[in-house]
Formats: sequence, C-alpha cells, structure tokens
Amino acid sequence: MSKTNIAVLGAQWGDEGKGKIVDMLTPHFSAVARYQGGHNAGHTVYVKGTKFVLHLIPSGILHPGVTCVIGNGVVIDPQALFAEIDELGRAGIGVDGRLLVSEKAHIILPYHRELDVLSEARRGERKIGTTSRGIGPAYEDKIGRRGIRVCDLLGDRDALAEEVRENVSARNRIIKDSTLDWKPVFDQIVAAGERMRPWVTDASLALHRLMADGKNVMFEGAQATLLDIDHGTYPFVTSSNASVGGVCTGLGVPPRAIGGVLGVAKAYTTRVGEGPLPTELSGELADRLRESGQEYGASTGRPRRCGWFDAVVVRYSARINGLDALALTKLDVLDGLSEVLICTGYRTNGGTLNEFPADLRCLAGAEPIYERMPGWSSPTRGVTRFEDLPEEARRYVRRLEEVTGVDCAIISTGSDRTETILETGSVVERWLAAR
Repeated sequence: MSKTNIAVLGAQWGDEGKGKIVDMLTPHFSAVARYQGGHNAGHTVYVKGTKFVLHLIPSGILHPGVTCVIGNGVVIDPQALFAEIDELGRAGIGVDGRLLVSEKAHIILPYHRELDVLSEARRGERKIGTTSRGIGPAYEDKIGRRGIRVCDLLGDRDALAEEVRENVSARNRIIKDSTLDWKPVFDQIVAAGERMRPWVTDASLALHRLMADGKNVMFEGAQATLLDIDHGTYPFVTSSNASVGGVCTGLGVPPRAIGGVLGVAKAYTTRVGEGPLPTELSGELADRLRESGQEYGASTGRPRRCGWFDAVVVRYSARINGLDALALTKLDVLDGLSEVLICTGYRTNGGTLNEFPADLRCLAGAEPIYERMPGWSSPTRGVTRFEDLPEEARRYVRRLEEVTGVDCAIISTGSDRTETILETGSVVERWLAAR
C-alpha cells in the first residue's frame, strides 16, 4: 500500500479554499478521490483568470491525465452531475476515461429537495440553514436502508421500479397536499443511469489497484470538520463525515492508505448557515472581510458570516484529524488592517475553556479571549516566498502555528494557483519530493 497518499480536508466550517489547494497539489498525484458530501459543496478554482466552480467532481479534473473518483460516501444528484460535466465540456475539459463513479454511491431522487425544504420549514427558528438541495434526505434514506444506489439504476428494472414506488408512496404520505406519480421518477433515474453507465465502477477496487501499482492518490473532503455529523457543531452540521474518518468509509480504503493529512484553514473564520460562531464580527469590519474575501457561497451565493481566526477550532480539528500540516488561505484578505485578532480560548460562566465544547449552549454564550497583533499595510497578494511577506504578516502566521500546534506548510496569497507559498522544508514539501 502506497504511503504517499494524502487527505486534504477543511479545518473550520467549510469554504476554506480546499479547491485551490487540491488543484495546486494535483500534478503530484495520479488520482483525486472525493469521499463524502453532495453538490452542496462548492470548490472554486481560478486558472489564469478563469473561474471554475466544482460541486461533485474532484478539483483534480482540471489537470489532464488525472483520474477523478466520486466515492460511495458521496450522494449524487444525476442532473447536477451532468450539468457540471457539460459545463466542463464547454470549457474544453473532458471527463471520459478519467471520471469514475462508485456503483455504491446513493442517488438524490427528484423529491428529496422537497423534503429538505419541508424539513427546514418545520424547524422554524431552529432551522439548520441547509442548501435545500436534498442532501440530508438522501442520507436519511441511506441510513434508513431505503436508499437507491447507482448500481440499482443499472440492474433489475422490476426491482428498481418497486423501490421507487415504495419511496414515492412514502413521500406522498409526508407531503399530503400533493401527489407524485412514481413512473416519471422511475423513467428519469433510469435515463440518468444509462448516461452514467460508462463512468460507473467499483471505486474501492479501482483505488486499490492504483495504489498497488504505486500510484499516488489525494483524498478530497467537502465541507469541514466543524460541519462533520459526529464531530461538528451538531445539529448545525452536514449529513456526512467530513473529517478524516470519512476517507475510509466513503471510498473503501483502509486507514493505512492515508500517508498524511493536510488541513485547510482561512487566515480568519467564516461559516454559512445557522449555528454558533464565537468570533463572529458585525458591522463595517465584517462587511470589509466579506467583500475583500468575496465571502459568498460558491453553491448558493449566500453571504458568509465572518470572524477572527479561532485557534480553539483549529486545535480541535488538528486533534480529530491528526493534522500533519495546515494550508493557510486568504492571508491577503487581511492586508491593510491596522490590527488582527486571534481567539486563543473562550470565557464562559464556568470559567475559561481552551478545548472546543460539545454543548452548543456553552459555545453560543462563550466570549472569545483574544490576542491582538499589529496588522500590515504592504500587500501580500501574489507573494510566493515567505521571506517576502511583510514582517507583521510573518509574525501573524508564526503565531497561528504556535496557538494551533500545527505548521503552516502552504500559505495562499491570492485566488490563482500561482499565488501560493510552499514553505521550504515543510512536511508538504517532503511529501511532494517523495513522489
């Protein structure tokens, strides 16, 4: 088993810039494999000024010759997948012969979105803030053992018809003011299965064969650790395991296949949707970060909530995932600020917290404990060597390493793949040199 495979995943609440980091590292790998989530993910990559937003297909697709795998842990909306493939095709990027789709991946059915919207409406003020794209209901059906998988679309049509009839009947019992006919749903997913047929395979077996041949694989996560269904700010989370454990269950590979783990974190903090955000800012400063960082959801366009860097969160992610290094993104967004703040702990009614709490009531009432550092006026945008950063920016990065316990091996100083610092002597540089 190759020891040069790495996992790249979010260390905050998502939207950290994983797409750019995966795209930047892809030339050193033979395959990129996505292990969880659905088309609620939005991985944005800029190549020579051209913007690509990928939702289901791994970010490695922008590099010729790289195999891209959608694992069984992903839930797939066929129409969203086809739209993404067609858009890439119009940009001159073909997927045939390079895209593999797990036969065990579950399908988002046409009515899952309706159930998602209804579920959010029923929660009222306790809404989660989902993308309402049917992701949660598809995972519910998976866990409820009534889901429909990709392989079902290509197998016994009579058995599939029976499954669809039962599922649509259950939908009609929940949504009583409208009745859905099962037959159009059946016809739609059968047609989708036929279009998907050339890409469908045993993804686990394909990955094992690649690794047995000495090929390097990058495992790509969606969302992030604080949105993980088990380890995130439950219930304000996604419906899958976005942390490193999802690699094994979502792709059918063993833990020993993961040779290293790279966490991705912004130089500040953002989140989309509801739930506590201890360092959240408001007013002019929040607007300034949002506009400078273009903090709007790649999938939905929703404005992101912005706050200072939360070291408690990243330390927690480091523990959960066993992070070997960090990729720090959007450092340039802080350019021009007179000072920058770092949250190193929380002050609560029960005292000081240095570890991330499970109780969201405690988190919601927590007051951040801040360290203040001088900002920098010289721009960091496009800088490609650490020593060329302003002194104050260098001190800020080094302090983040101290308070999180993780080295920043990669520092992103802009949106393009070329606007990046790879730290000399870092663990990531050693990983890449070993290939």
